Amino acid sequence: MNAVTYPEAGATRLRPLPDGYNHLHHRNRIGRGRADLEAAGAAITGWRMHRTSGARLVAAADRAEAGVTLTVSLGLGPFRFTAPCRVVWTAYEPDRVGFAYGTAPGHPECGEESFVAELADDGTVWFTITAFSRPVAWYARLAGPLVPVLQRWYARRLGATLRRIVARSRP
Repeated sequence: MNAVTYPEAGATRLRPLPDGYNHLHHRNRIGRGRADLEAAGAAITGWRMHRTSGARLVAAADRAEAGVTLTVSLGLGPFRFTAPCRVVWTAYEPDRVGFAYGTAPGHPECGEESFVAELADDGTVWFTITAFSRPVAWYARLAGPLVPVLQRWYARRLGATLRRIVARSRP
């Protein structure tokens, strides 16, 4: 699992998102101030946000770094789908923390998804998910228009999960 399965690696950071994919942009207000940014950044890059949301995540490192491989699985019982990924970029900046992973061989989709917390000038902490993807596996193609609906649902779930994690981190 050394490579991603699409040629536009890094596009969620560089923008614009490439044509020929479904695009997702989801933004949530999750807190206020530097402490909330730090709590959000740690939860995002340390995989806690994903795991707390109900995803199973197995990573080759304790936190997101470019090149780290991971698998994310979602679903229930026999309806669990495993998605191999590779971290393609990270942001550990004073006012911006997050990462993006890209699809690796065996993933049911092809594309990239980023998860970033940012501290705005007014002190608000925002969580943004940006993604582009298209189905590869037969079952993802068969699901057709349902896939973007599920992706939006999962983005909302991650945002709500991160907001709770940040709120619980306050003294």
